[in-house]
Amino acid sequence: MDIQGYSAIVTGGGSGLGAATARHLASLGAKVGVLDFNAEGAKEVAAEIGGLALHVNVADEAQVAAAFEEFIGWSGEAPRIVVSCAGVGTAARVVNRDGDLSIDKFRRTLEVNLVGTYIMMSHAIKAMAALEPLGQDGERGVVINTSSVAYQDGQLGQAAYAASKGGVASLCLPVARETARSGIRIMAIAPGLFATAMAAGLPEEVQKGIEANIPFPPRFGDAEDYALLVEQIVRNKMLNGSTIRLDGAVRLPPR
Repeated sequence: MDIQGYSAIVTGGGSGLGAATARHLASLGAKVGVLDFNAEGAKEVAAEIGGLALHVNVADEAQVAAAFEEFIGWSGEAPRIVVSCAGVGTAARVVNRDGDLSIDKFRRTLEVNLVGTYIMMSHAIKAMAALEPLGQDGERGVVINTSSVAYQDGQLGQAAYAASKGGVASLCLPVARETARSGIRIMAIAPGLFATAMAAGLPEEVQKGIEANIPFPPRFGDAEDYALLVEQIVRNKMLNGSTIRLDGAVRLPPR
């Protein structure tokens, strides 16, 4: 599927992976909706790329439904591309050293990372199904969700995060099978160690120690690496129903 002239929605588009993806898709000629819980971040990125900024909590279905309606009114059609980058990172033991439980953190993490992704995907599929099919294969659109290498390599304290990202990965195949009749592809990207704001706040020696464990290239991933893979998934129609690790061959240690 080409990108020029089509519409795209990116959640978490106000920073990090989402912002890089929004910028990259816009540079390729897409009309981009930048959705984020951080309204100011969404506005900054949207202003930079000529997109539409929308303040959205992806775990709130009413807000997501309203965002799709507003975006379609702005762009003139439903999005052909939807990329979900919104999420929260949680570090908590199941039972900490004081005997406290982390059930509330577990529930909140799944609500944003997994249920929020499902809500976005549901509205994307509904909107895309009404579009005219493209080309000989009859493709209508593609949904790209964000998992994490933690879904396979979850470290100590990552039970909630790993479970939420494992759910995102597990959604791909059954949903892709469901949407095949509509010509809608479902994919996920599982990033490894990326240069996020959290990583940037670590001491330099800690960052170097982490980088030393990444086989090749021996560095943190850049947000632009993620955005480039989004483009490649959009363009390659045989990519469907799978989760791609984007990690430089890293495997996370237990802690």
